[in-house]
Amino acid sequence: MAFYAYLLRCSNGAYYAGHTDDLEARIGSHQSGLIEGYTRRHLPVTLVWSQDFPDRAAALDAEKQIKGWSRAKKEALIRGDFEGLQYLSRKLFLRYAASTSSAATQDKRDGGQTNALVLSSFLSEGEDRLSMEGEGSGNIPLVLSSGPSEAEGRVSKDPAVPPIIILVRPQLGQNIGKAARAMLNFGLTDLRIVAPRDGWPNPDAGPAASGADIVLEKATIHASVADAVADCSQVFATTVRRRDIVLPVVGPAEMAEEIHASTGRTAILFGPERSGLETEDVALARKIVTVPINPEFGSLNLAQAVILLAYEWSRAERLAQPTFRETEPPASQFEVEGLVGQMDEALSNAGFYYPADRTEVTRLNLRTMLTKPGWSSREVRAMRGMLRSIAKGKRR
Repeated sequence: MAFYAYLLRCSNGAYYAGHTDDLEARIGSHQSGLIEGYTRRHLPVTLVWSQDFPDRAAALDAEKQIKGWSRAKKEALIRGDFEGLQYLSRKLFLRYAASTSSAATQDKRDGGQTNALVLSSFLSEGEDRLSMEGEGSGNIPLVLSSGPSEAEGRVSKDPAVPPIIILVRPQLGQNIGKAARAMLNFGLTDLRIVAPRDGWPNPDAGPAASGADIVLEKATIHASVADAVADCSQVFATTVRRRDIVLPVVGPAEMAEEIHASTGRTAILFGPERSGLETEDVALARKIVTVPINPEFGSLNLAQAVILLAYEWSRAERLAQPTFRETEPPASQFEVEGLVGQMDEALSNAGFYYPADRTEVTRLNLRTMLTKPGWSSREVRAMRGMLRSIAKGKRR
């Protein structure tokens, strides 16, 4: 009996990973909205990648691994872009199987089982390795290997997931290119661009990137900041302006430490060159990060700001020290947004927003209060369940 790991593209552009023992029926249930949860809320969905495995444990391991990947890595997997995966991964390095052509031929002869078995064997060993098939290129056994083991007696550690750099409404293609160059200098490749003024792709970005083409090629375009940070559990906003909302403020070193300690995806927001981030953009963040700078000349261009924070992230390391207790992974921005929206609806129905001219300020304060705690997914679900019970007046 075969088991499958699969990847769906949802209507909002996000990706959903899962596993099943009946791929056709499972995808049909997703597409018809029979499965509750994320895919039902973002129909239609499309199957963009799948792989068969010899047992359920291997398929589940593959699902968990792919869920932790960045958007760019998932899209490289969908395309079968193994060279792109090499650039996108700090932890892994690529090596082809010794006889690619003969292995591919054998894989086809076995109906894809060879590739699945290779992938299953690496996952079952507990190493961060993956054998994948490329879309439209045949079944080519490619192995992602974690490389040489640590010296005996030392505690191994995983590198932190690199942060996502998000440029909000950038104005000049040259600045986007320079920001991409700054990112790649310090090992960052996940770039998201929100509503670029001059559209995308921009012919001025490539020359300014000075060879950092991989960053520009993998960059994704988003209509709003909310869409760009939907899969992130921690968001930092770069700003030095005084604002009406109250958020914790950290320096670059503190930001880097938090990113390295995080188990989820993180993002750093950079505003337009002239005006910086708007209050509504900052409200989507969990914290503000500022760079100590001359108060009489606080002018940094976009690339300078990116390079300062990218450098700070690159020099921070997470110690190989176990925590006292196992911590829950933080909720994604999407989950927190659901809580904020449900609370807002409940308060509106209760007539809480009064007077009317203070409604928007009150809503911003509410958002700040709900994003400060650092909810886990379980805690968000519990809070939403409480709100539903209150709204229904349900009694036991």
